[in-house]
Amino acid sequence: MNSFRTMVLFGLAFWITACSDEVAPDEGSPSDVVFPASEVRYSVHVQTLFNQTCALAGCHDNGPHESPLRLTSYGNAVFGVPGIVVEGQPEQSILVLRIEGRIGQRMPLNRNPLNQNQINGIRTWIAEGARDN
Repeated sequence: MNSFRTMVLFGLAFWITACSDEVAPDEGSPSDVVFPASEVRYSVHVQTLFNQTCALAGCHDNGPHESPLRLTSYGNAVFGVPGIVVEGQPEQSILVLRIEGRIGQRMPLNRNPLNQNQINGIRTWIAEGARDN
């Protein structure tokens, strides 16, 4: 009887998880931000992710360091470095290419990579026009 109850509870837990609209972050991601499949909001999703993974002391904050990219505000993130975000074109955006590790060193540097939900979320935000919403 106990094993039957365990199997039912496991099945119920799996079903509830499988029906969720949002995907939980992969273990190891440096952030707990979960992006929706569409209507990504800069202030809710993107800047929160940047704050947890990129806009850290010595990385892409407002302090002195090698990178000219500052991910502390919408203006800095989108307009601070030419080509970092190409509105409507994630495949042409350096930000996407770097977080995917397709050019240069994968970002975030020396930390666990963003999970697939987070990478897809950045891609979606850019594809939707990279709006300050």
